[in-house]
Amino acid sequence: MIDSTGPAWDAIVGLSRFAALAAMAELDCAEHLASGPMGVPELAKACDAHEPSLARLLRELETIGVVRSVAPETYELTEEGQTLRDGVPGSMRSALRMAAEPGYWYAMGNLAQTVRDGRSAFIARFGPLYGYLQERPEAARLFNEYMAIRAAPLEAAPATTYDFTGVKTFVDIAGGTGHLLAAVLERHPDMRGVLFDIAHVVENGRAAMTARGLADRCEFEGGDFFESVPAGADLYLLASVIHNWSDEDSLRILGNVRKAMPGHARLLLLEMVLPDDATPHIGKDLDMRMLALTNGGMERTTSEFTRLLGEAGFTLSRILPLPAGASLIEALPR
Repeated sequence: MIDSTGPAWDAIVGLSRFAALAAMAELDCAEHLASGPMGVPELAKACDAHEPSLARLLRELETIGVVRSVAPETYELTEEGQTLRDGVPGSMRSALRMAAEPGYWYAMGNLAQTVRDGRSAFIARFGPLYGYLQERPEAARLFNEYMAIRAAPLEAAPATTYDFTGVKTFVDIAGGTGHLLAAVLERHPDMRGVLFDIAHVVENGRAAMTARGLADRCEFEGGDFFESVPAGADLYLLASVIHNWSDEDSLRILGNVRKAMPGHARLLLLEMVLPDDATPHIGKDLDMRMLALTNGGMERTTSEFTRLLGEAGFTLSRILPLPAGASLIEALPR
């Protein structure tokens, strides 16, 4: 007899529930239900779905709690189900669709092969993730929306959590469109910023900072952090950068930052920091994604960050907790 308790069964049942939620997101059921209850035939027509199959899907979705039956074969959206719509606070639609995207599905489904080889099965088949996305615009759109959702709770967090006293110039390395830098500059009107990223990304950042009225307080520099980073600032930020790279590559990046820093400067890393013990942490789950999708990228523990920073010429000074399981790591040059 099958034991229907325990982590293995939870994972098996969880896969079915995930598939149901992903199907709901793909079919855009939540948007069609947003204006009120609908019968299965009407909803099937709106979603371009097979009516009996949709009825079975809705039955499962009701057990998950995202829809509610209000009459026979008639359903309405619950408050939790609102998160399956686009453009609402806390929307998870693009995140679910990205997690069900064929390449991502392949990466996670072939994790055993990755662990066996020590190299990403996804990369072996498709090449590096960003090249894969560049060739697939719809997957790239979902990925970018998913990243934006993940970043949203953190946009203002460093600006409100960290003490920026004494910082006159702040460099955001690989800062994308500069949303973290902008939040800091808005809170500290006497500070100047430097947005550093590859050239075409920096131009997008210039437009974004101009729209926020901050371009006159910011410099925009294109470059490669494996070669060098802007020198002479008081504070440097690497937000969700180091986890993308192996220790060897991370040391190259951190080494270039260390060379650029004056003796009084500080380094901030915005990363997941895993506990060194068996305490559950969302970063341990996300680390499986890093294992599956990259060759060498990883989420790291406190001791691993301490060692890595030490080898790069830094001392880990303190770790500040942020929302969504993230942390802000402060490191000082030695």
